[in-house]
Formats: sequence, structure tokens, C-alpha cells
Amino acid sequence: MDSPNQTDSLHPLEIQVLRALGSATDQSLTDPELIQSTALAPSQISMAVGWLLTKQLLSLKSETTTTLVTLTEVGIQFQQVASPPEWIIQTVNAASQDSQTITVKDLQATGQFQPTELSRAFGLLKKEGVLSLGPGGALQTTEKKSAAVAALRMLLNQISKEAHPLSSFSDDQQALLRQYSVKRGNTQEPFRIDDHTERAYALTPEGLGLLPNLRENAAQEISQLTPELLKDGSWRNCTFRKYSIHLRPPRLAVGRRHAYREFLDTVKTKLTSMGFQEMRGELVETEFWDMDALYMPQFHPARAIHDVYFVKEPTHAKRSPEPFLSKVAETHKNGGTTGSKGWQYSYDPERAKRLVLRSQGTAVSARTLATNPPNPSKFFSIARCFRYDQVDATHATDFFQVEGIVLGSDINFRTLLGLLKLFATEMAQAKEIRFLPAYFPFTEPSVEMHVRHPKLGWMELGGAGLFRSEVTVPLGVTVPVIAWGLGLDRMAMVALGIQDIRDLFTSDLEAVRNMRRHF
Repeated sequence: MDSPNQTDSLHPLEIQVLRALGSATDQSLTDPELIQSTALAPSQISMAVGWLLTKQLLSLKSETTTTLVTLTEVGIQFQQVASPPEWIIQTVNAASQDSQTITVKDLQATGQFQPTELSRAFGLLKKEGVLSLGPGGALQTTEKKSAAVAALRMLLNQISKEAHPLSSFSDDQQALLRQYSVKRGNTQEPFRIDDHTERAYALTPEGLGLLPNLRENAAQEISQLTPELLKDGSWRNCTFRKYSIHLRPPRLAVGRRHAYREFLDTVKTKLTSMGFQEMRGELVETEFWDMDALYMPQFHPARAIHDVYFVKEPTHAKRSPEPFLSKVAETHKNGGTTGSKGWQYSYDPERAKRLVLRSQGTAVSARTLATNPPNPSKFFSIARCFRYDQVDATHATDFFQVEGIVLGSDINFRTLLGLLKLFATEMAQAKEIRFLPAYFPFTEPSVEMHVRHPKLGWMELGGAGLFRSEVTVPLGVTVPVIAWGLGLDRMAMVALGIQDIRDLFTSDLEAVRNMRRHF
């Protein structure tokens, strides 16, 4: 591309910067010198320099970093009025001259400074022996003078009008400045210490070659054709800036739903389109619905504190879910009317009222079965569950399960396997699936479904099976019921191409924007 065509695509800001550098003695200027010679704003200089560096028309000649100290708004207030230790000394002395006593609470009640500021000032003055406590907590000043207060006052006066290099102060002064400088989590400090970088730019041979061909009056060029220009016809006398269709447009970060949120919505849409009704339940559940109703004995190891989160206050529900509690208790003791022998232990009704964070979505299914659902019917729930677990690439302490039940006279294990395979292929987008025999207290037969993750290998999605009569009969259901609880987080890992379950909730916006969404 020859020079005249290349200059046609230059922005007016770029032309002004090139001209300023071309007029300089050695074709190099610093940022402040560019601002002074072009009369452009610092942000405009920054944009133009960035463009020219990308086009290799400018080069970075030098870069110097200086640590500068300035006063904050708090520092200006301290400089004009008084710093907290100064104010304490002045206030205590004024009260003493008026034969009055003043306490720490009296100083705090004035609201002049924040309690944390006064606390630090008290500590400083007491350490130096400048302030003491008298009878009844009265504050008194001693004959000693505070060296720290004097040094702080000198720094406030010295830095009152302009920034100063940190290196221009002594080591003791630098330590004091850093002690009272703004830090993360503490912005109420008088000083700000920042690194200020000054760069000098020079024209490259390509930039020098463009100087004779720079457009005149580039600042008066029009970049947009507005309705006003068309209405009064003034566009005929305007010069329009040329543009290049080869330039990449700016990236627009448009608002959109999180990829995992879209995945959850897609799962819900697919299940409802298949005729499933949605079940809902509470995050805080009783042990009865979370475990007892599912024929999990009260001595089962999965009910220990290392596996379940117990609610601290209140610890128990106020009412028992009768008549189901009595029927479930009888089933646990001796099998009740189910034909089973039960677990053969003394059931504790009070333990059944213990409150826990829901550890499995099957608790929602148990509650639904107790509502006398029609035969046949099918339900699903997207349930958030909580378990005390070691966090790693495939485990989290709270997670989503897609829970489902189908009940009907002609339901069997083959129906369950067909549904599980459909979920794995349609929702998780899994290519390889396998079923393994498993054991759960509330289903028989039971099965685990595994899918192959492209990077992590075989990964368990969850368990399923036919509800045992010990679960269905006490809740009033007499027809076969198939049930499943699959980890939605792990399904999303396969569908979204994620290798770590924690990335589903990352705060990295770039990673969120680039998540796969074809599911």
C-alpha cells in the first residue's frame, strides 16, 4: 500500500500526533509533551499513540517509572484542619484549659473521625507517652511532644500542592508515608502512592515517510453523515473522512445469559416438552423426607455430620408429617405392610424432625409421592443439593441434580434405562454411555450411569432404579415407580466442554463468553 492511500485511513488524532512528532527536534516526544503540543486530552493521546504503535508508525523510545506521592481527599482535609492525633491533642488540651474532663467516648461521640481512625491515633499517642488515662477514664496530655504527629504535619504541608517523588524523602519519611497511604480495603488514608510511567515515542522510518502526505485540515473532516447535514444540504461542502473496510470492528460485549443458566433452562424445556411436570421443594428439609421416607435407616453412615449439613437454629421442625411418619416408622421397625422385615431397630420420631440442608433431590420425589399423584404420571425437579465433600474437578459442596420419577402400572426397568440413555445423549451430549449395577437403600434394582468426558474419562452422572415397596407403600403408592437423580453440573461439564466443575461458576468474563453453547 503506497503512502497516499495509507494516510487516507489515518484518524485525525493520529495525524495530529504524527505532525507533532515530525516538528520535534529529534522526532520524539513524551506523553506530557504530546499533550502540550497538540492540545489534545490525555485519553485522545493514549488512543492515537496506541493505534500508531499497532501500525508500527511509532516506536517506544524510552520508558521511565517514578513512584509519586500525592494527597487524597482525606489528606487535604487533614492538611487544612488536623489529622486524628493532632485533633485529639488539641481537643484534650482545650478541655483541660476550660477545667473540663473528656473521655474516649466523648471524642467518639463528636463524629469528627471514624472509630478506627481514632483508635489508631489513641494507640500512637499512648505508645509515645503523649496521652494518658486519668481517673474515670479522663484523657490527659503529658509534657512529651509527639514526633510522629510533627513528622506527619510536615509531610502534609510539603505535599499539599503537587506530587512528589517518593525517593525525595528520607527513609523514615518514606516509612511514614507508606504507613498512612491508601491500601486495598482501607481508602481512608491521607496519602496515595502510585507508580507514574512516562514514555517517550519516536517516529519509525515508515512514520517519517508519511509526513509529506498527511492530509490538511484533517480535524475538520466529518466522520458521520447526520440527518442535520442532509436536511440543510451542508454535506455538499463537507470533507468526509475515508474509512477502510479491512479494519476489524470493535468487539461488542453484549449482555447474555450465563452458559450454565442456558443449559439449565434447556434441560427444563426438554423435560416439559416430554410431558414431565415440575416438582419443587425446600432447600432446608427434615431428615424424614430427606432420608427416612426413602427407607434410609437412622444409623446409615450417609447421615453422619461429615456427610450432611445440619441446621444450627432451629434444629428441629415443629410438626411431624402424619400419617406418613407412623407408617414409615413401622416399615423401618418391621416392614409394616410392605412384606419386608424392615431394618429391625428402634425408630426415633424426634430424629426424623431434625433439619438438614437437602442432600439429595430424591427428597422432592418422596414429598410428591405423598400427594397421591395420578396413575400414570411423570415428574421432574431441578434441585440444588448440599453435601460435605472435598472440592475437586468433579466434586462440589453444593450442586444441582435433575431428579425424576415416573409411575404407572406398566413401568419397568427397561423404561428407566431408555430414559437415562435419552438424558445422557440429549442433555449432556454424551457420545459414550455405560450402566453399572449399584446399591441404594431406596431402589431395587439399582443402576449407576457413567459417561465419558473428552478429557477426564469416565465420570459418574448419578444413580437410578425402581423404588422399593418400603418407599412407595407407606406414602400411599401401589404401582411401580422408577426414579433417578443425575448430577446436572457434571452433565453441563460434558455439554459445555468444561474440565473443572468450578469453572461453571467462574468470575472470568472472558471464559464465560467463550463457553460452548451448542446443546
